[in-house]
Amino acid sequence: MKAIRLAEAILFCPGDRPDRFEKALRRADRVILDLEDSIAPQSKEAARLSVINALPALPEGVIVRVNASTTHWHAEDMQALRQLRQQCGVAPLIMLPKAEDIQQLKALEDFDVIALCETAKGVVNAQQFAKADNCVALFWGGEDLIADLGGRSSRAHNGGYYPVVEHARSMVLLAAGQCGKPAIDAVHIDIADLDGLARESIQAADVGFTAKACIHPTHVRIIQNAFCPSLAQRQWAERVVTAIQAAAGGVVNLEGQMIDEPLHRQALRVLQALDAKA
Repeated sequence: MKAIRLAEAILFCPGDRPDRFEKALRRADRVILDLEDSIAPQSKEAARLSVINALPALPEGVIVRVNASTTHWHAEDMQALRQLRQQCGVAPLIMLPKAEDIQQLKALEDFDVIALCETAKGVVNAQQFAKADNCVALFWGGEDLIADLGGRSSRAHNGGYYPVVEHARSMVLLAAGQCGKPAIDAVHIDIADLDGLARESIQAADVGFTAKACIHPTHVRIIQNAFCPSLAQRQWAERVVTAIQAAAGGVVNLEGQMIDEPLHRQALRVLQALDAKA
């Protein structure tokens, strides 16, 4: 299994568009072949067949978002993926949408799973998912969450998330962090709002998300740039690491700023992000 790496831009691609699979893989760090929300009911079978046929030729680390456990399509998705593994030894990462109960992950214990927390119950239970042995990352979604809560919009007029959505975002990030699992930030659904995407991506990188998903190829580079530290951030991180090393640990005064172990770890994260893009 190719683990989710720091600073990845992960692009969704509809499972019924096999003509886009290779192009998406060239554009993004990783691709999610979607069998769920982007696929109409009448196209589910065709999408599944397209994904199954394509997977043997695709690189390791491709994600397949199957249909939710509460749908009849889920069992059909998993049966096809298990048959593929038996026949070809191919086992993609599984993204489980609308994850709500730990039993849903246990039913997929023969696969590595990204739990998508996008309902009230799913967000509240995020910590349980993160503790599961086969859970390799947590992902969250605001639009399904608001629909589940009976709301009308996830964002205020200024484009920022409403507090309840930010709270859900934070809960998923904290659950992942507690268990040492990667957290993937949600997509920015306004395709034309590149400035809003950039702000949101920088915030995601700043607070500790490992990666961010997107729904359009034009979003990939913006996410990658947001996760890549600026020159000023890099220079600060290098000075911090040098100062801590010179002091053999402990607390140092660097240009009027008290630098201790938490800031040292933040500096190391900056340099880790640079290494990820090297």
